[in-house]
Amino acid sequence: MANEPPLVIVKTGTKPPALAFVAGDYEDWILAGMGWSAERAAIVPVHQGAALPPPAEIAGAVVTGSAAMVTDRTPWMQSTATWLRAAAAAERPVLGICFGHQLLAQALGGAAGWSPHGVEVGVVDVELLGAAGDDPLLGGLPARFPGCVSHRQAASRLPPGATLLARSALEAHQAFRLGSAWGVQFHPEFEAAIMPAYVDLFRPLLATLGRDADALCAALPPTPESASVLRRFAGIVRTREAS
Repeated sequence: MANEPPLVIVKTGTKPPALAFVAGDYEDWILAGMGWSAERAAIVPVHQGAALPPPAEIAGAVVTGSAAMVTDRTPWMQSTATWLRAAAAAERPVLGICFGHQLLAQALGGAAGWSPHGVEVGVVDVELLGAAGDDPLLGGLPARFPGCVSHRQAASRLPPGATLLARSALEAHQAFRLGSAWGVQFHPEFEAAIMPAYVDLFRPLLATLGRDADALCAALPPTPESASVLRRFAGIVRTREAS
């Protein structure tokens, strides 16, 4: 076990203070959702300048969400993007979530920027597209399933050669795949119960957009299909290790 390569959690931020009532942070929720032992994981806070291990020495990677904006292109974002390109070239399984999805898309030759809709927050219907039918990560899920979202930026253009897997009413690029790398704009590590705190963060902006924050808080179904994406990704990592 000690010599087994770790799953790297590329930590790009921390949960907002409004979620102080929820135990743990992004990395804890991701590992729990994957059913992955913390002893076999390496948490690397790249937003604090921590260095990532060589891709050849990892089992796979998950890039967390963040309050940071990918358009800032800070030095840590740029170095993380370089590392993601190397991880993808080495065919390591990579999953980017929300900010991680945007950074991954940008790193692999796509683009990310401000959403034309201002914000997407709450629980939305994620609609799978035809290409998702035989996808290792999303294949077999219902054609529509609820997923938690909270973002103001989005992947505006997918990388060359990427396959679009899912969309929602306000977001054209909810999920994509390129080789062994996947990006999902929705949060499989979130539970619907925490979403009112996120909606409240955007309440003033939602008001300027003419959208009802209270209505968003009232429409929060459970998200088991979304949560299953983490278990599916863990399976992909384990299958690759065994091959």
